[in-house]
Amino acid sequence: MGAIELNSKVKTADDVDDASAEEGVWRYAMAERASVIVDAEDYFALMQDAMLEARQRILMIGWDFDTRIHLADGRRWWQRGRREQHPKRLGSFILWLTRKNRGLEVRILKWSYGVLQFATRGSMAVDLMRWWRNKQIDFHFDTAHPVAASHHQKIVVIDDRFAVCGGIDMTTHRWDTREHLETDPRRKRPRGKAYGPWHDATMMLDGPVAKALGDLGRDRWVRAGGTALEMVTVPEKSPWPESLTAQFENVEVGIARTRGEYSGESGVDEIADLFEKQILEAKHFIYAESQYFASRRIATAICKRLMQDDPPEVLIVHPQNADGFLEQQAMDHARAELVRTLGDQDPQKRFNLYVPFTGQTPIYVHAKIMIVDDKILRIGSANMNNRSMGLDSECDVFIDCHRPLNAHAGDAVARLRYSLLAEHCGLEEEEVPQLIARHGGMAAMIEHLGLERGRTLRRYELPELNSVQETLAESSILDPEKPEDMFEPYAKGGLFRSNSLLGRARKRLMRRKKP
Repeated sequence: MGAIELNSKVKTADDVDDASAEEGVWRYAMAERASVIVDAEDYFALMQDAMLEARQRILMIGWDFDTRIHLADGRRWWQRGRREQHPKRLGSFILWLTRKNRGLEVRILKWSYGVLQFATRGSMAVDLMRWWRNKQIDFHFDTAHPVAASHHQKIVVIDDRFAVCGGIDMTTHRWDTREHLETDPRRKRPRGKAYGPWHDATMMLDGPVAKALGDLGRDRWVRAGGTALEMVTVPEKSPWPESLTAQFENVEVGIARTRGEYSGESGVDEIADLFEKQILEAKHFIYAESQYFASRRIATAICKRLMQDDPPEVLIVHPQNADGFLEQQAMDHARAELVRTLGDQDPQKRFNLYVPFTGQTPIYVHAKIMIVDDKILRIGSANMNNRSMGLDSECDVFIDCHRPLNAHAGDAVARLRYSLLAEHCGLEEEEVPQLIARHGGMAAMIEHLGLERGRTLRRYELPELNSVQETLAESSILDPEKPEDMFEPYAKGGLFRSNSLLGRARKRLMRRKKP
């Protein structure tokens, strides 16, 4: 293992001056290899392989983290000619790693809400007690956020050489296969209770971009009260899993962040700015997957493009309902009113929202992906809701093929889109481009396929809301865009601000609805 380099001054992410960055972008950095990992069966197994190759530090940053989950089956591991079986339970696996490598540090940061979860996660508390006695492992709860905000980033960095950024947390209720079987006995919580099909995605990255995400992670660690982390020597050999074929090679990756204003530090709105820019520049289509669709800024950008003469096709894959009662009150009602308003401003019927089903069971969509014209691929932790635009801590990464260094990556972006549509529609990947070309678009292909299939995308059906639900949706009080919106939800006009494009569109719709 290489020696650790000591810094005379530990820099935070905001200290780094990067002349290549632009509006909506924190930093650009090169990736020697990159791949999008779809669904947690593959993610958990690949992360286990990568962590086995860690030599100096594993830094995990997440919204949630549960030591009780299982990665892959305990496989044989070679070290100095010896063969050993490693644990598959995450809590035991982390402890085993540090015992096998006395120079390895493991740093884990989890949103502070997790403290309340220990009442139902008894064995996790036991794991943390075992870890507490191990000086190589440090576990922190992140409380450095505004009231009602959450720490929502999902980042892993290994030795500043390999990194992950996306939507999958290492926690319970995430594991599933790309088949998303309607009933799968392997899909169960630690105590044995079954849960439904779950769709998710993240991106694995190798090269200098891992160092950039390491800077971001170290900054977050310090903000959350952790001791400043020394830099590590980037190893020549990457922890990149040998079984993983890279979808992208030698690409420039952009990084964008959200951070709510807190403790004298200004807020960061890069993710919202980037969403607006990428949506407004779309020429042919936008394909997106998101857990929520409730963002004022994103809906405004889509509305602007829909009202122009040459609107792109916009197709969003989305869960049938949000997960949990409060989330449904906050997100489902806002989604209904936004979709209703956008539909009224969509004369060419280019905007479509679909829910994936396996048999008669809806698949919960937790992925956060956007593909624009097969030229931009974006993936991260940010949903299409207000919180992700200015309140919670978020991180997205993207590959923009308009940039000269990425001109070769467009075919790989297109193949990913075909792969996702094939997964949702029960098709073979090679069938998708032919069907899209034959029918003239993604939505036209989906409608032609119909619903008599094992895997389908079904059009989102608009519910009728009562006056209380409409008021709740318009206020955005449960989905604030800024910290101050929690206390004055109508201070700026709520979801449909009176002088905004979206607000004017809403007024026209409501006038026509009156008897």
